[in-house]
Amino acid sequence: MVDSRKSFKRESPDQRQDALIEATLSLIASGGPEVATVRNIAMEAGVTPGLIRHYFLTKEDLIGAAYERHMTTMRYATYATLERDLPSAVARLATLVTASVTPPVADPRALALWAGFIQSVQRDTAMRAIHEKTYFQFRDQLQVLIGEAFIEVGQPKNKADLRRFAIACNAVLDGLWLEGSALPNSFKAGELSAIGISSVGAILGLKLEV
Repeated sequence: MVDSRKSFKRESPDQRQDALIEATLSLIASGGPEVATVRNIAMEAGVTPGLIRHYFLTKEDLIGAAYERHMTTMRYATYATLERDLPSAVARLATLVTASVTPPVADPRALALWAGFIQSVQRDTAMRAIHEKTYFQFRDQLQVLIGEAFIEVGQPKNKADLRRFAIACNAVLDGLWLEGSALPNSFKAGELSAIGISSVGAILGLKLEV
């Protein structure tokens, strides 16, 4: 339920725009897209409803910005695990697999947001464009990691093969992410990451280990 007691706040333009996006995410995560009305978003963000139009021409533009924020945040959280020192390209790929299917990336709130947004992807061209953009951003980075792993073991692949590998591996990660987010207490510790590493390794014909 939206807290109607929130007071209006004086913030910078960037802070207010960010607050609107975060308010939209919070409402969709807790109640679905139908709860994210202009009035509720404004109340959640602590601004007047009329101020939304100052930052976003339409409510749909705000929803799109929130969707892109969510997908980009998930991608950053996944790839942030590669910032630490890792011994090899194969280890980097295995680490990415683990990060993709475990918290904080695999998370009930993240799934609720994805489910709330995904219904608009097929009927809204702007949402579809955001979905396509964020999908390719993740998959292209995955393709680079796969290519580096193959080079490391002396089995370089051409771009067409790497593209097919990336599509297949990404599909496996998506499926495990979905299950881990929907049923977080139904798997043993490390079970999904072990399945992900063995499955991606089987697709690539590589022995993956951190």
